[in-house]
Amino acid sequence: MASDSITVRYFAGARAAAGVHEEPAPAGLCLDDLAAELSTRHGERLGAVLKAASFLVDGVACHDRRAALPGGVTVDVLPPFAGG
Repeated sequence: MASDSITVRYFAGARAAAGVHEEPAPAGLCLDDLAAELSTRHGERLGAVLKAASFLVDGVACHDRRAALPGGVTVDVLPPFAGG
């Protein structure tokens, strides 16, 4: 993967809303800007999921939605899960 991009992987309802399992996105965006970019690509259904989703960056929970995402990382989009 090029260092000027990241990989976004979708799980569960996020995958259904995006219509893809994974896709590239530009590096250097923060999570808030990435969510806006992905909402523009895939529509408001995904946008609603992203507002409630958790994000893992290379397998680590990311709580700073304003930190820039460096090239080469993988961002997992995890919607809220229901059940017990």
